[in-house]
Amino acid sequence: MIERDKIFIGGQWVASAGSGELTVVNPATEEPIATVPRGATEDVDRAARAAAEAFTTWSQTSVEERGAMLHRLADILDTRAEELTRTTVREVGTPIVHARSSHCNAPINDLRIAAASLKEIVWEEKFDDTIVRRIPAGVAGAITPWNGPMRMIVLKAGAAIAAGCTMVLKGTEVAPLASFMFAEAAAEAGLPAGVFNLVSGTGPEIGEAIAGHRLIDMVSLTGSVRAGSRVMEVASRSVKRVALELGGKSANIILDDADLAKAIGDGLDDAFRNAGQVCGGLSRMLVPRSRLAEAEELAAAKAASFVMGDPFDTTTTLGPVVNSSQHDRVRGYIRAGIDEGLRLVAGGPKMPEHLDRGYFVRPTVFSGDNNSRLAREEIFGPVNIMIPFDDEDDAIAIANDSDYGLAGAVWSGDPERARSVAARVRTGRVRVNGAPINMRAPHGGLKLSGVGREMGRYGIEEYLEYQAVHG
Repeated sequence: MIERDKIFIGGQWVASAGSGELTVVNPATEEPIATVPRGATEDVDRAARAAAEAFTTWSQTSVEERGAMLHRLADILDTRAEELTRTTVREVGTPIVHARSSHCNAPINDLRIAAASLKEIVWEEKFDDTIVRRIPAGVAGAITPWNGPMRMIVLKAGAAIAAGCTMVLKGTEVAPLASFMFAEAAAEAGLPAGVFNLVSGTGPEIGEAIAGHRLIDMVSLTGSVRAGSRVMEVASRSVKRVALELGGKSANIILDDADLAKAIGDGLDDAFRNAGQVCGGLSRMLVPRSRLAEAEELAAAKAASFVMGDPFDTTTTLGPVVNSSQHDRVRGYIRAGIDEGLRLVAGGPKMPEHLDRGYFVRPTVFSGDNNSRLAREEIFGPVNIMIPFDDEDDAIAIANDSDYGLAGAVWSGDPERARSVAARVRTGRVRVNGAPINMRAPHGGLKLSGVGREMGRYGIEEYLEYQAVHG
């Protein structure tokens, strides 16, 4: 058991004003692995005051100083890469190969990208007798999720530090150990006291206190639509800036001239990564109606190829969902799909036969239409729905017929055709023919998927305001 009994405020590890603790459970074994303090609103007040005091000096540092600090943070986390990887496997259940690349190497690289991106920002421009500057927004509050514990911390804290802001972070209570590791890295890197502060606790207590605190100038959340709506409501009382990265129901459009097997294989790999617990996962697969039967066979074979088991085994490709409530929720959706009369192509609600513990969900594929609950609501598990379309315009209409607009994909034998279709899809990001995501490009969505952008210079600019100086 790992026992964390302090939070990080003003550059020091201090006791929380809260009296309770939160238990972290390994989703693969269902056993407790750690405890962290259950913080109180008083802790947020102390952290906000420390951040406000530190802002006076940190906001005046040079771009070069801030870039060097980001590189130091990356270097320190790099020395702890294996520890971070194994901690994430235990907290989230992500298979170790994926955890090493997406939950460890990716956030370290994000810090280096943020440092490099500082050179791309126009910090000052002049026209007539006016100077327009980009200035730090102030004290930032951050609320991060469990599905990418270190990645989401880095995308917010790294951007804030780069911009010259100071921060109060509430890391997820489900997988909080990454937030403590980042605080340790901040201390080791010599980040000035108060620039980064960590208060552990729950959303209703600590998250709401951050969103409503008068000394916090903006708040950034990655999470559910419900949580984002609540943060926006609370933040509005003090007219805060709000950045929200919320849910998704992203469409994988496979046009009639596409390599069907490759598009389905890549699409399900994307949809089921991190056990389907990804906001931008391609959870709707749109296929030509004339090829639906062939697509169902290919999807069933692909779903059967995933290996469930011990996340520390390098042959495992699909881990558990994160906790018992998520386990019940995802299997409830699968039962709902069956009750609605959707065709079950692969998987189902039963536990995998070879596993007697852990919150595992069989990789599941349905075939149906865009009006079902499974096509409309974010499930956040390894569940995919195939939807047939008649022609290109029909595919685009189905893709856009969603309350969400985070990500998407288009497959075609003609890359120009694919890009033309992508331009008509109402989402923040579209991959063409399986192209990798450029981590310097903006990430964020439209509609219920949120407001604002993260990654690269676009993420840093969320933490900047304009100042005009006349004369």
